[in-house]
This record gives sequence, structure tokens and C-alpha cells, in this order.
Amino acid sequence: MNLCDLRAIQDLLERHGFRFSKSMGQNFLIDESIPQDIAASSRADKTCGVLEIGPGIGPLTAQLAQRAGKVVSIELDKTLLPVLQETMADYENVEIVSADVMKLDLDALIREKFEGLTPIVCANLPYNITTPVMTKLMETAALQSITVLVQKEAAKRLTSVTKDVGPLYWQLQYRMETEYLFDVPADRFYPQPKVTSAVMRCVRRTKPAVEVEDEKFFLKVIHGAFLLRRKTLVNSLSSAFSKLDKAAIAAAIEHCGLPPTVRGEALALNDFAALAKALKG
Repeated sequence: MNLCDLRAIQDLLERHGFRFSKSMGQNFLIDESIPQDIAASSRADKTCGVLEIGPGIGPLTAQLAQRAGKVVSIELDKTLLPVLQETMADYENVEIVSADVMKLDLDALIREKFEGLTPIVCANLPYNITTPVMTKLMETAALQSITVLVQKEAAKRLTSVTKDVGPLYWQLQYRMETEYLFDVPADRFYPQPKVTSAVMRCVRRTKPAVEVEDEKFFLKVIHGAFLLRRKTLVNSLSSAFSKLDKAAIAAAIEHCGLPPTVRGEALALNDFAALAKALKG
């Protein structure tokens, strides 16, 4: 079965009585070259265990299964389970886990499912959970790479400095090397979303991009710098670190050679590292 053929998709879903859920952001690919390209971009091979989130009816899952040692796909929508049971019947190296990825212990899942394999992620992420899922994947140290299809604006925001740069971008840059790969037009989906999508890839660094004395505190400084986006850095950090004197925060900012009216979006990763050190001191 061609899992990207519109007629085949409609027949499959009708046979199983499936109805699309807007809240889950369900849009299925109808161009078979896209899942092929996404799977190829992940660089999965027989040494890899691939974690997929939201397989839908399984077009990307099938492509990954042909490349990887094992594929574990996490699907929240229980109504898709019988569909996947049919479409993935020929792939012995595919396992479907019925769960909410945000409630799973990914470290434990990786240890259980991917023994002896290099764990990576390749997935078409629902737009409405991109930030929390990317945060969780980034913080799962065992995952060596993350290749995902997301909304184009999110891919741009997470791979390059833009006017909308936020804490997740800098946290990603600290841990991973990021790359914007290619666009996926809206007309390649059924039903058709209102936005263009894009594929991005993140590869875990062998060591963090900057040296810090206290990683937890450093990441809290990054988050705090964007807590009040329209305020100055000193005001935003004052809200994030209520136990720190505002004058001391201002002094730390000055010590780093930053102007007193600077905002969080103007800082680079080295600035955050220096500021964390000054604040900690």
C-alpha cells in the first residue's frame, strides 16, 4: 500500500472509521518523496534505534524501518493503533507504543528498547507541541540526533538567530548543532494545513558549546533573560531570580561589558555563560 496516495489514505481511514482530530494536529503526507527525504536526512542505519513521535498512518515509519535497526513509534491517538497494526504488519523491527510522549520516561524507554543501538529521533511533530517535545528530546542526553518536520517558522526560530529568538534556541545551541534542511509546502498534506512546514536536524555536541561552572544555573539564566521579553535584561532577571538584589544583577551585567538597557535577545551564548558566572559569584 502506498501510504502517501490520497485515495489509499481515504480508503484506509474510512475502513477503520478514523476521524481527524484538530487538537492533535493531524495532517498526513501525500507526497511519498517527503518521508523518504526525511528518513534519509536522519542518517538512520542498521546501527540506529529510531524514536518516532506521532507516526500517523506510518509513511515515515515505513521508510525508517527500511533503514534502521529498530523503530519505536509513540502514538497518542488510540484510534490510529488498528490502522498502524495494518500498515506496519510487514515490518518486524517496528514497535508501536500507545502513550503520551510528554508523560514517558524516555531514558528508561531507550534503555529498554534500544540496547546496543544508537538512539536517534526522526518524526513529524504536531505543531502545537513542538516546544515542549523539543525541550524534552534535547534534555534526553542519550539521543544523539533529532530530525523533525515542524512549522517553518519554528524551524527558522530554532536553527538561526531571529527577532523571535528565545531560550529554547540558546539551550539547543548549547547542547547541539542545528541545521535547517528543507521546506515542505502545505499542499503536500491531507488535510492541508494553513502554514508551510520545514525539516530541521539537531546533532548532539561531543561537549557543550561553552564551558560553564553550574549548568543548571546557566540554563536558568537563559530562561530568565526571556521571562519578560519587552523588559530590559536586569528587570527580566530580577523577576526570574527574586532572591538576587536588582543592583547586584545590574552590576553583573555591567561586569560582562553589556549596556544597562540591554535585552535578553541581544545576548550571545558566550554572554550568557559570562553572565551566569558573574551572577553566581
